[in-house]
Amino acid sequence: MVKLEIKNIKELQSEALKEQFTQICNEKRDYLDEYFKKYEKDLTLEVIVNKDGDIYKVSASLNMKSKKVLHVEESKDVLAAVTKMLKQLITEVKKQKELERKDYLYKRKR
Repeated sequence: MVKLEIKNIKELQSEALKEQFTQICNEKRDYLDEYFKKYEKDLTLEVIVNKDGDIYKVSASLNMKSKKVLHVEESKDVLAAVTKMLKQLITEVKKQKELERKDYLYKRKR
């Protein structure tokens, strides 16, 4: 089960922007929840928003069994930044899950 925590969402000014941001995060959380259905540990997807001037810095982390996977993205458009960041985080998480399963040991040619 993957739980979602969004921190510093008050950095976003408009309510519509907050709504779209949480909707994007919930869609990716649902995808990760389905992907980690048979995972042994309960996971927490933590998304943090920071604003410096007119540049948004969006970071996300997922604490897995072996290590904590973290990815950060900066952009002027917060919605573009969060979609790109979550997409790259998911690819890193998939690689880490394959490493934890040790697929590389029994699938290699002998």
